Amino acid sequence: MSKDKNTVEIRWHGRGGQGAKTACLLLADVAFSSGKQVQGFPEYGPERMGAPITAYNRISDGKNRVHSNIYEPDYVVVVDETLLHTVDVTAGLSEEGAIIINSSKEPAALRPLLGGYGGRVCTVDAEKISVATLGKNFPNTPMLAATVKISNVVEKEKFLTDMEESFKHKFASKPGVIDGNMKALRMSMDQVRVG
Repeated sequence: MSKDKNTVEIRWHGRGGQGAKTACLLLADVAFSSGKQVQGFPEYGPERMGAPITAYNRISDGKNRVHSNIYEPDYVVVVDETLLHTVDVTAGLSEEGAIIINSSKEPAALRPLLGGYGGRVCTVDAEKISVATLGKNFPNTPMLAATVKISNVVEKEKFLTDMEESFKHKFASKPGVIDGNMKALRMSMDQVRVG
């Protein structure tokens, strides 16, 4: 069964411990609270810290009738740039979509590593943003924001409002963590580069 034209499919590539699965599930939560039908799930394999992992989002206005991994995503998110050398991250990626990579480099510098992919290449320095706003390298929060900005799967202000509510619930006793995460989201949306 092929996907509905109102369905957006996103594939996440990261390494165990970087938060790709968490970002995937947060996106599903935010899209659901926006009234969308959602799926957010990781692909489990020999999971261990640092091992490559894959996670998926399927987001639509109508009922999701497809229940499988995503082989022809509209968007691919790469949380760890080193995966460009070991994983075929653009496999099946729609040329109408985009790839969003955690990197300090400009998109044009990474295009040669993408096997001839002709769609949009986007980069955001998630490490720099998370260190500046959270004091540690937590790339998943900036990567989530860049994904929302590029894919438009959720309206920006609704996304920021819902994420703030989520952070307030999760970090009720740590207001500094809430502020840092919100700064990371906004900074990432402002700094994502499209090439």
